[in-house]
Amino acid sequence: MATLLMPKATAVWLVENTALTFDQIAEFCRLHPLEVKGIADGEVATGIKGFDPVLGGQLTREELDRAIADPEYRMRVAEPKVRVPEMRRTKGPRYTPVSKRQDRPNAILWLLRSHPELKDAQIMRLVGTTKTTILSVKEKTHWNATNLTPMDPVTLGLCSQLDLDFEVQRAAKERPAPVETGATLLPASVTTAPEAPVERSPAAAKKDEDAEIASVFAKLKELK
Repeated sequence: MATLLMPKATAVWLVENTALTFDQIAEFCRLHPLEVKGIADGEVATGIKGFDPVLGGQLTREELDRAIADPEYRMRVAEPKVRVPEMRRTKGPRYTPVSKRQDRPNAILWLLRSHPELKDAQIMRLVGTTKTTILSVKEKTHWNATNLTPMDPVTLGLCSQLDLDFEVQRAAKERPAPVETGATLLPASVTTAPEAPVERSPAAAKKDEDAEIASVFAKLKELK
């Protein structure tokens, strides 16, 4: 099955240029419908430039028109006509041209806000920065912290969308699954039920009755 490249950029373009439903776009781009809604509201993928999947050869015009006409239809990624060679990734931070190094703190801030699941080492690889710089942006101790603006590193040209998607998917796979504690909430019928009366033995009941009678007689004696 063909894999969609640049899913977020594609989702941005589909939201801005088509009448597809959020569910259709989410299914095609492998995103959550709420994430697509966030893109439409301007809360998610801020700064990402839309990518036309039709011009990019990832979606046919016929498939797009069919999905627009039928909200229940789910689009399929077109099979690529050319094979993209596998990218070889080298260890260590990426080299960043001098002209773009001033944009790295803005890119770091964007990655920290948009993809908090990324590790520091992954951010270092994406934008060619250091752990010290990442920490200063996190703790707002960077010398230019007050003027930093979150900006997509892809738009800035610090990394490719393929590299960003690769690191995000890798972080999602390495994220530990939630631990099930086994604890469950008790039903309301149990928590709101009246307490059952405590059963007492006949001997204890007789003892209490005798004590109560003795108390009454003592009170009468005092009154006389």
